[in-house]
Amino acid sequence: MKKIGKEFKEFIMRGNVVDLAIGVVIGAAFGAITTSLVGDIITPLLAWLFGTPNTDALNIVLRAGDEAAGIEPLVLGLGTFVGAIINFLIIALVLFCVIKGINKLKKPEAPAEEPAPAGPTTEELLGEIRDLLKENK
Repeated sequence: MKKIGKEFKEFIMRGNVVDLAIGVVIGAAFGAITTSLVGDIITPLLAWLFGTPNTDALNIVLRAGDEAAGIEPLVLGLGTFVGAIINFLIIALVLFCVIKGINKLKKPEAPAEEPAPAGPTTEELLGEIRDLLKENK
């Protein structure tokens, strides 16, 4: 049992697991911020543009409900869907900016060194030596 506890501790303390846990917590907090941005700022602006009290008025009722008969209304939630799309786009934009910023902070890779200019081959050097010896005779 002690060995399992030690292995579990080593697993939890790995950098990747801790980083993932931090990312989940920050992601949840960021999700709350974007949900508030969409629900409290963007959605009312869209409702104002469309002349409705809220984006729920953008929903389309396919079948009216009847409480006496126990029939629930059938509604296409376009307003909710638009809010979810806006929320996704905001999160995607912020993640794009964060990743782009992180990539700028990383050390640029050293440019690949150009290979040294190829010198003459052994055969060429031997040929030059032969020619020089012929000239000296």
